[in-house]
Amino acid sequence: MRIFAIDPGTTQSGWVLYDDGKVVDCGVNDNSDLLRWVQHGQRADILAIEMIASYGMPVGREVFDTVRWIGRFQQAWSDPEAVRLVFRQQVKLELCKNPRAKDANVRQALLDRIGPAGTKKKPGPTYGVKSHAWAALGVAVTAAATRLSA
Repeated sequence: MRIFAIDPGTTQSGWVLYDDGKVVDCGVNDNSDLLRWVQHGQRADILAIEMIASYGMPVGREVFDTVRWIGRFQQAWSDPEAVRLVFRQQVKLELCKNPRAKDANVRQALLDRIGPAGTKKKPGPTYGVKSHAWAALGVAVTAAATRLSA
């Protein structure tokens, strides 16, 4: 089952195409480009997007811009109601078993679970994953794990 996962941002988003425990493709692209891919690209069976949670603190424009993009990505998918919205806390619990885990802990848990990046001459399972694509990979792995246990 191929999962296309997105870590949304205000203008750019990280993404991963994940299949059977492997990173097939990944990157960080402008949201408008990613939206076109979601609308027209059918290389995945599931779309999973990191969702924003409220923690009772005031938020700024960036959060609202990101939430707007989440909705646009969801609506662009062929079956908007089937889109998996994954909270960051779910990712931390799935990968680290601790809701207080930091990004570095999540990244290390992903390396432990999937494998190292390797080198250009000998790429590993996470070769090419960088920046916000790591967060998208966490969303993909969590969506895959929760899909199997649901």
